[in-house]
Amino acid sequence: MELTFFEIIVLIATGLLAGSINTIAGGGSNLSLPVLMLLGLPADIANGTNRVAVMLQCIVGLRGYDKHGALHREAIFPILIPTCLGGVVGALLSVAIPNLYLKPLLLLLILLMAVAVLFRPDIMAPDLDSIPKNPSKTPKAWVGLFVAGTYGGFVQAGVGFILLGALTAGLNYDLIRANALKTLCALAFTSIALCVFIASEIVSWAPGLILGIGSMLGAHFTVGKAIKTKPSTMRWALFVITSFAVAAGLLF
Repeated sequence: MELTFFEIIVLIATGLLAGSINTIAGGGSNLSLPVLMLLGLPADIANGTNRVAVMLQCIVGLRGYDKHGALHREAIFPILIPTCLGGVVGALLSVAIPNLYLKPLLLLLILLMAVAVLFRPDIMAPDLDSIPKNPSKTPKAWVGLFVAGTYGGFVQAGVGFILLGALTAGLNYDLIRANALKTLCALAFTSIALCVFIASEIVSWAPGLILGIGSMLGAHFTVGKAIKTKPSTMRWALFVITSFAVAAGLLF
């Protein structure tokens, strides 16, 4: 795919904004997926290409959260098991669904997820001193993580909201630690999905890597601010970002 200078700038700017949004909440793909399709990529290739940027952004974001001690290492494997299983299922479903139906389905999922989260921002607000639950002993949270992995493997847009819901409301993590684990989960199932999409030859590397440059920058500059932000401010930021996700879903 040949890109003009203007399209390159658009991709970097989109990645910068999407990477920042995904690092502190979710919904960045509500912006990047439609932009990739507006640049001429079919829905299935846009879906695969977007994963390149998300994977790079997650690597940078996870490194930042771990550097600041926000990653709860003891919970890594219990949380990754259901999300990775779901990621495999979702990626295979995405490849199996014909492109004719995928584009409207992607846009519908983006809109529904954005609207649903807008009306329930209050569930993502445990206190910093809350004691997390064990995922293996919390069936509802386990199912929530599997659903998040399936949805994330299928279409990235809005999956951060599902993960935050499972980690905060389901497992009692505060927003900072939940964001760190959310980034880890997203990296895991995105990597799985990307392997499936590469094998299916539905990844356009040039726009994906350019979008990834912006996404990595967005994650790098945002993670430090997220660590230092007060919980009350984070909740307001989550509400604003959710509102943006609704607007993006309606616009595109």
